[in-house]
Amino acid sequence: MNFKKDFQIEKVPGSMVKITGEIPYEELEKHRAKAIKELGQNLKVDGFRPGHVPEAVVVQKVGEMTLLTEMAERAMAAVYPEILKAHEIDPIGRPEIQITKIAPGNPLGFTATVAVLPEIDLPDYKNLAREENASKSDVAVTDEDVDKQVQDILRQKAAYERLQEKTRKNAELTQTDAEETHTHADGTVHSGPAHDDEGKPLEDSNDLKIPELTDEVVKTLGAPGQLESVADFKAKLREHLEIEKKREAEAKHRAALTDKIIAGSSFELPPILIDSEIGQMFAQMEEDIKRAGLSVDDYLNHMKKTREDLKKEWTPTAEKRARLQLVLNEIAKKESILPEKEAVEHEVKHLLEHYKNADETRVRIYVASVLQNEAVMKFLESQ
Repeated sequence: MNFKKDFQIEKVPGSMVKITGEIPYEELEKHRAKAIKELGQNLKVDGFRPGHVPEAVVVQKVGEMTLLTEMAERAMAAVYPEILKAHEIDPIGRPEIQITKIAPGNPLGFTATVAVLPEIDLPDYKNLAREENASKSDVAVTDEDVDKQVQDILRQKAAYERLQEKTRKNAELTQTDAEETHTHADGTVHSGPAHDDEGKPLEDSNDLKIPELTDEVVKTLGAPGQLESVADFKAKLREHLEIEKKREAEAKHRAALTDKIIAGSSFELPPILIDSEIGQMFAQMEEDIKRAGLSVDDYLNHMKKTREDLKKEWTPTAEKRARLQLVLNEIAKKESILPEKEAVEHEVKHLLEHYKNADETRVRIYVASVLQNEAVMKFLESQ
């Protein structure tokens, strides 16, 4: 059998290929003995133990066509990889196989349709990277940024302390005390939990007493000995804001750059890759929900949504993620960019220590992909 000449390859829309051909009956015959043994494993026949039924009896019980179908499946499993190799086909996922002809003593006719990695026509990504890199501006943290962050922190501190005080007072009150009468400044009387002079419940009032920023207040904001003075606090706050701003700027810059490269690229996106991304998004959602002690069904009921609703909502994001990964992979291929082996091993070991039941092969693939993506982005940023 000539795997190159005996099978026809046709490209079909959606980055798919269709394989058409026939497998000689002699090839099927090679799998007859194993097919009979497999079919006889769980066959129950009076007078014989399971797995020890004679071949002739197995064939008589299951029928020639059942046996032929089992032989065909085994022959396909053996021949299919050889066809891919001969035609240099890089498949994604499992093929959809249709048997077009099957009969005793005759060749097995079939078609197999499978998604393949698309041919990607990239733009001048190096030039796009240079243009986008040139537009980057320095990240600066102003005194106003620091002061705003200071006020936000002091407001959170005041709100937390008021909540603590209210919780303490409520614990001291009996149910009757909680329903006592309160008189406001305007003379109106209210029965129930305490309210402020505008009639708002205390926990809803916005008139927080923001403390003045002093060395003593600063010492209460962190762990003992962590912060000593206002100057120390503001310096560390500025450092933190600079890190955050740089991280945000880098993410924005990378998104702008990859969006331009994707927009300038031309290729068909296999639907199976979108489905794969959506599957990963569902898996992450389910893990997060379970970690929170909830059930997925309860969460969906609370959101008043179905899995199909989420799939529809997530499809644009999944498509973008799939396109991005293909583009990064293609750049890595063209530039011979690979993740460092030591870095991969280190991250794999770290993840397996934290996720004892994780599949090592999947973890390794995930880590290698993440590190390769990072290497590609650093390459683009270096242009």
